[in-house]
Amino acid sequence: KDWSKVSLANQPKDHFVFQLGYLNWTQAPDTANTGGLPRSLNIYFMMQFPFKTDPRLSVALGAGVGSDNQYFKKTSIDISGKDKNLLEFVDRTDSNHFKKYKMTTAYLEAPLELRFTQSPETPNKSLKFAVGIKVGTLLSASVKGKNWVSPTGSLINGYTQKERSKKFINGTRFSVTGRVGYGIVSLFASYQINSFVKDGLGPDIRPMTVGVMLSGL
Repeated sequence: KDWSKVSLANQPKDHFVFQLGYLNWTQAPDTANTGGLPRSLNIYFMMQFPFKTDPRLSVALGAGVGSDNQYFKKTSIDISGKDKNLLEFVDRTDSNHFKKYKMTTAYLEAPLELRFTQSPETPNKSLKFAVGIKVGTLLSASVKGKNWVSPTGSLINGYTQKERSKKFINGTRFSVTGRVGYGIVSLFASYQINSFVKDGLGPDIRPMTVGVMLSGL
């Protein structure tokens, strides 16, 4: 088939992208007792530019917001650096701690993809593959604890504590991405290639996310 003669003039070039994934911190320290269901939620607006010689191939770029929620059990994080000039994950197994504890980060991100669509004339009934990169700038970072309990889990105080600080978190993140799917549904994965924490200020954590993506392109 001469793909150079295929016209996609009647198809939209822009789409919203929704991603919901499971978050995993690779290379996290042993004192970071992760638990619960850590997750990522990303929403992007992207535009696609098919190759004229072969519209099965295209480049897509966009902008949006990515957020990560990492959950912990029997752990505390001095995110503001009140005690030390170092981001530490303190094991609270044998001391009072918050029953529910999480760390949330949000980024303004710019994704870039190289895409292959098996049948670009009918994208909602086609196999799709993509690889790419995304660059993000940190918007906010915070930790939130709820319900102060004893080492045995007995409630001491039902208050909520929240702290915000970007002091230790890398202001820029670079990630590699990939996905495979059919129609508007895809499985995606992303891996941060630079450290989540600023160099010399904490562990060399590299977040990785796998999940489900919805998009028309």
